[in-house]
Amino acid sequence: MQDVTPPRGYPDRVTVKERLHHVVEQMTDEEAEATLRRIDAQRADPFVRFLDAAPIDDEPVSAEEEASVAEVEANRATGVPTIPFDDVKRKYA
Repeated sequence: MQDVTPPRGYPDRVTVKERLHHVVEQMTDEEAEATLRRIDAQRADPFVRFLDAAPIDDEPVSAEEEASVAEVEANRATGVPTIPFDDVKRKYA
């Protein structure tokens, strides 16, 4: 799926629906069909509706957590190879 932030050159006051329209216009028919199926599934699933209605976690982030995130972002930026989760599960299972 594409980033839904407004592209450069967009006016500062673009509505969410206008941004969505822009993304939809750029989708292939297959992407649009998959997106419609996902939206329909989300609307029909009571658990998904429950999660959507849940309050946002507002617990403060610790300095250790911030340092961990910064380390991961730095590793990604420098191209440090990653290990697929399936490989980790096989190694430690």
